[in-house]
Amino acid sequence: MGKYRTSDDVTEAYFTERPEEIGDFLTEIFAEYAKDGDSAALLSALRIIARVKGVSELASQVGMTRRGLQKALSAKGNPRLDTVNAIMQAMGYCLTPQALEVKTG
Repeated sequence: MGKYRTSDDVTEAYFTERPEEIGDFLTEIFAEYAKDGDSAALLSALRIIARVKGVSELASQVGMTRRGLQKALSAKGNPRLDTVNAIMQAMGYCLTPQALEVKTG
């Protein structure tokens, strides 16, 4: 039986071929996190982009070991805000607040 690619593998391949779309993806995953608070989904998405960017290189830029970065971005990871900020900066992005849409009614 052949080995099937996971959705993470497909997503990683997509962004490897289209790195210009990573910024929009990160914006969307943080927007989703703001709505649902699903940190496992956020960390999963960051883990995919870390693999696209190169885990060893990112870890070095953040000042962590490869294993430490992988642990921080694991499904059970609970990275500190300064760690997430450092990871985002190493990826070439920043954490920026965005006003929520105010619903009137």
